Amino acid sequence: MTVRVLLFASYADALGKPELTLELPAGSRVGDVLLRVRDLVSGKRVPDKPLVAVNQRYARHDQPIASSDEVAIIPPVAGG
Repeated sequence: MTVRVLLFASYADALGKPELTLELPAGSRVGDVLLRVRDLVSGKRVPDKPLVAVNQRYARHDQPIASSDEVAIIPPVAGG
């Protein structure tokens, strides 16, 4: 199945682009998307536990995903 992944902050910086398309096996979950993206980052420093949204709704890492879903990876943000 094909999913669109939106990348923000350090994830976008590490991959040099704001989004990518991934091919994943049927039955994949949000955590599988994160593992694949971390493999693509290949050693660059990114937060371990980002927030994730699927189709503009926050999602848990064990949430199943479907073909054509949009997965956004949102690193923690600090402010003051």
